[in-house]
Amino acid sequence: MPRRDRASSSLGLGLFGLVFKAVAIVLMIGAPLLGVWVASSLAAFANRATWLPLVAGLLLFPVLPLAWDGIGTLRARKSTKKRFLTFGDRIVLRTLALNVVFLVGLLALYPTRAFVAISARGDWMLDGHHSSLAERTRRALMTSANALAWLYEAAHENPYRKKAEGDQHHPTPQPVPTSSATVVPTSSAVPTSSAPVLPPSDTTQPAHEKAPAARTYPVPATLHPVVVSMPAEAEASIESVGRYIAEHEPDPWLRVKALHDYVADRIGYDAASYFAHRIPPEDGDAEAVFRSHKAVCAGYAALLEMLGKVTGDEIVYVVGDARSQLSPMEAEGHAWNAVHISGQWYLLDATWDAGSTTRAGFTKKYTTEWLFTPASQFAITHFPDQAKWQLLEHSIDRAEFFRRPVLAPTFFAYGLELVNPDRSQVAVPSALDLALRNPSSTWLMVDFQPKSGGSRTDCNGDGHTSFRCEFPGPGSYDVRLFANRQRYGTFEYAGSVEVNAQP
Repeated sequence: MPRRDRASSSLGLGLFGLVFKAVAIVLMIGAPLLGVWVASSLAAFANRATWLPLVAGLLLFPVLPLAWDGIGTLRARKSTKKRFLTFGDRIVLRTLALNVVFLVGLLALYPTRAFVAISARGDWMLDGHHSSLAERTRRALMTSANALAWLYEAAHENPYRKKAEGDQHHPTPQPVPTSSATVVPTSSAVPTSSAPVLPPSDTTQPAHEKAPAARTYPVPATLHPVVVSMPAEAEASIESVGRYIAEHEPDPWLRVKALHDYVADRIGYDAASYFAHRIPPEDGDAEAVFRSHKAVCAGYAALLEMLGKVTGDEIVYVVGDARSQLSPMEAEGHAWNAVHISGQWYLLDATWDAGSTTRAGFTKKYTTEWLFTPASQFAITHFPDQAKWQLLEHSIDRAEFFRRPVLAPTFFAYGLELVNPDRSQVAVPSALDLALRNPSSTWLMVDFQPKSGGSRTDCNGDGHTSFRCEFPGPGSYDVRLFANRQRYGTFEYAGSVEVNAQP
């Protein structure tokens, strides 16, 4: 090889070696930091001591790598073999090996929980700090958290995706302008029986005489008259139900409401299969659900989509994750719908409007809380696999989804604004001071319950904007907020946060 070529080759190898070492050093520093961050976030999320992960981090770098190298040096003295790696090279590689094993093991054990923890509590070390530097650091941590969303998505199985993957209809919705509720709920008393009740005579006027429906939210929680008075022969099949609704309701907004009302009213949730984690395939099939009147969320959404095909309304099956009152910090696979009406897209969830579910069974209670819900409010509890179905001009990422407090549409319909806390989980010494903006002087109630179970305790407050929850001891607590226009009567669930009371 000519001398010039040999020199160029040596220079290239030298540059490659420098780049390799630089990358290795960056990884040597980054791997322990990442491991400690994830482990300490898991500890903060579970209300455990965060100093233990910090001690583990010191062991992983530099204590264990130095100890490992010391043992290797003692053995090398007894050998005649020459060591090719320098002391620095050995420390870098041993640090990487130890920390990669620790990090991979941690993420393998807690793939979904780790992501939720860094999303909700990844900035635990900044609690109480709100300087510009703290806020920049907090944003950087949240950006880093969202970079690990792929891990959550890979490990989080959603049984309702199969139907969505088989759909051939793939519209591209346009984001809708951010809107706020203009109508305050009037009563929580809604029909709770699927038995048809004849509507008042003034609601049975011919459909063609009706004025166009007002596009407001919340929609009055009364079953559509067509659904209430539908004759038995019209319910012989999905096609006959769809044709009957289409013939008796020409207004597209009200027609979709009728479709939603039919599904929410006629179908009961299969609570037994859900809690047994054995959901039969027929619970998600539109035809089977129509015959059995029993389903999980996929069945509600599939039946609503099928009815829309009969009536000529563009209703799409949407799949993703949802956080509910029962699991505010643990999202579950879920399915719902989007609908295209007069050039604009809307979101609806007939499952959640059908009633409530506990291990004791399904309690039927028709509502319209999740019918045409503003997209910005819907996104607090529903996170679609495809960001386009958020219908937001600026979509949120999965980390932000987990970080937000779980607030129901009722909260916004009353014009409330949560000032403190501003996230889904917070840590406090012994008491939580909850603050709200309440321009309409809505009456509020706040209580808490240990996550491990037990009795609920009311929080003290002025009934409108300020409450103090004093916890009896260390532990994790669910704090719930309820609202009502009147001081007395039935208060509606409005939201919840999780609180870690520390020793």
